[in-house]
Amino acid sequence: MKNKYDVLLILEGTYPFNGGGVSTWAHMLCNEVKNAEFILYSINAQYESRPKYELSPNVKEVVQVPLWSPLEPQEMINYGKNFHTIVDEKEKLNEGNINEDFIPIFRRLIANIYSDTRKAEDFDDIIYKMWLFFQENDYKKTMQSMAVWRAFCDLVLELSQNTKETATLNDLTFGMRWIYRFLIPLSIDVPKADISHLTISGFPVIPALVLKYKYGTPIIATEHGVFIRERLLAINSSEYSFFLKKLLIKFSESITELVYYKADLILSVNRFNKIWEKMYGANPEILEVIYNGIDHNVFVPAPKPEATKDVPTVVAAARIFDLKDIITMIKSCKVVKEQIPNVQYLVYGDKTAVPEYTKECEDLIAALELQDNFKLAGFHSKPHQLFCEGDISILTSISEGFPYTVLESMSCGVPVVATDVGGVTEALDENCGFICKPKDYEDIGRKVIQLLQDKELRERMGSYSRRKVIENFTIGKFIKEYEEAYERVMAPKGHKESILIDLAARSAIAAS
Repeated sequence: MKNKYDVLLILEGTYPFNGGGVSTWAHMLCNEVKNAEFILYSINAQYESRPKYELSPNVKEVVQVPLWSPLEPQEMINYGKNFHTIVDEKEKLNEGNINEDFIPIFRRLIANIYSDTRKAEDFDDIIYKMWLFFQENDYKKTMQSMAVWRAFCDLVLELSQNTKETATLNDLTFGMRWIYRFLIPLSIDVPKADISHLTISGFPVIPALVLKYKYGTPIIATEHGVFIRERLLAINSSEYSFFLKKLLIKFSESITELVYYKADLILSVNRFNKIWEKMYGANPEILEVIYNGIDHNVFVPAPKPEATKDVPTVVAAARIFDLKDIITMIKSCKVVKEQIPNVQYLVYGDKTAVPEYTKECEDLIAALELQDNFKLAGFHSKPHQLFCEGDISILTSISEGFPYTVLESMSCGVPVVATDVGGVTEALDENCGFICKPKDYEDIGRKVIQLLQDKELRERMGSYSRRKVIENFTIGKFIKEYEEAYERVMAPKGHKESILIDLAARSAIAAS
């Protein structure tokens, strides 16, 4: 095989400590790619004691960064900096250093975030200068200093004067806390690697930037669900104040633009993502689509088990949180029950990720009297057998990349009723199942009824679905394209022109 590269695979809230589509993707990559060894840079809310997955021998190291734990990451984990060095940095840092060397950079950061004419290259210069400062100075002491707090409050209030926005002390505290937490990775040294591979075009870009600043390390960004789109959906539906929503939206947009500006190659799991990438400044010449793939020899058609054999059954694999819109799925079950009283929905997935959302779902199930029809079934130990428990499968998400659950169901010969989000329609067509508008539980319910009542249609769609996966979405094709992507970003500079031509050709094929 060709050269073997060290790849820093940067993840947030997913692999190897949590499940989901991105984790499935990462696990395949780490196990199957032959021209790379991986260093996992895992950003999590809290410290995780052990991986959920059995790691491949291709994984050389796991660097964990718990951003929101009570203790700072550096206070819990040794990132290679001697204790006496940390103490020296704290002792030598004083208000004079902060005021003279850091506050001007920090004021530029805030001004750039709020600017309506911001430029990614300016934001890049700001982050670079902040990183340089934290190479020599203590992060916590700097960011928690009174000088930084005052600079933040004064500048934010000054920038908000013309818009008549109001910011409470609570708003300012929350806003500064977000900035503090998101930028923590600037203070953590990163293992040297040949390639940085981002799995989200958001704040986790920082370790990739550090390697680019130090060694010129190329950056690949794989876009699953579009970070900025999902961030906007979450922020707009949140209960944050207008001040906090605006700050978080503008900060997130600045980071997304920076990712697209610094990336050497942007790989999407669907064509839909390109619309958002171009909107936020991505160079069309470095955009490419690599569809997710699955092992069609593992996800195979099988008879329904005895437990569901004579019961009209709808299955789903979905973590219970708002982007999966389980609420709409529950409402669709009520529609189906009116015509098929013994219908059963089995939803397999983590119920503990967002406890308040799980409770909202359980309350709705009770309110609609669906306790015998709709089950939040929790973890399934054999995902390759999951879809064969049902007559059909369902996906009601309001945002997706290129969902594995759709491919896995298709590979098992089980037709799908899904919402028209992300790249769903690039896998699922009218021969494989039905596409519905997000949140339209009545139409979703009608399509479920149609499939459950028409065995011949189910069988025809299931057979076509299986064939389509084998022809287009196998794990072998998926892995080969990622191996080629690693080779391309590591190609000598003289080969760049031919690489761009190759990318343009691939993009044209993907768009056709």
